[in-house]
Amino acid sequence: MSTTDLTGRVALVTGGARGLGAGAAEALAGAGARVMVADVLTEAGERTAARLEGAAFVELDVTDDARWAAAVAHTVQTLGRLDVVVNNAGIEVTQLIADAEPDAHRAMFDVNLLGTLLGTKHAFRAMRPGGAAGNGGTVINLASVAATIAFPAIAGYSATKSGVDRLTRVAAAESGKLGYGVRVNCLFPGLVATDMGMKLAVETAGLGLFTDPQDAVAQVVGLTPSGRLAEVSDIADAVVFLASDASRFVNGTGLAVDGGMGS
Repeated sequence: MSTTDLTGRVALVTGGARGLGAGAAEALAGAGARVMVADVLTEAGERTAARLEGAAFVELDVTDDARWAAAVAHTVQTLGRLDVVVNNAGIEVTQLIADAEPDAHRAMFDVNLLGTLLGTKHAFRAMRPGGAAGNGGTVINLASVAATIAFPAIAGYSATKSGVDRLTRVAAAESGKLGYGVRVNCLFPGLVATDMGMKLAVETAGLGLFTDPQDAVAQVVGLTPSGRLAEVSDIADAVVFLASDASRFVNGTGLAVDGGMGS
């Protein structure tokens, strides 16, 4: 049996309706896991879940503590257990620091950082001994190459993703110290040509930082030793790795999947 075989395991993926989240859900299902797709985008989330064998959908606002508790309980009740939580849900605000809008940034901080904290909280409560699942497991948090480089117009976003990295390491330490049996790691994806990634290219060009969106993309590629943007499958395969026994002694760290951009 392959060490990346996830047969018999259950994963909950936030922001799973589209983009990187949908890619992660599909890859986890392809490795044998049953997946709970979680998102605020109900119709898109239901469509994604319908494509995956044994998958289900739950509506989840990751900033809401009570909704998190309900989503985890629903996952355990519906799919029988919980072994993997992928905290992928996120939003990105493109603004120069001199023009930063507090309300937009507060919303981003809530989704990207508080949402990840709450996801880790409820994963711990379910997976630790005596929890609703109680078999240990793994938490995978989506940070970003933005946490490791200085890219203009995304100061707030970069700060949230740096926070995800620190949160991950503290969470792993707490889990180990308290005997939860839950590994916690994060990923640093490079720029992917999803709706969010292309939005960044358009908006940074609109701010005059690049001549046009194509120039923005070219500049990113130029900073990447692998010579291309990341693809959804690049990140999704890394999620499967961290969810599987192939990474059984990987804990409390960040895995760069950025083609060398942040090195």
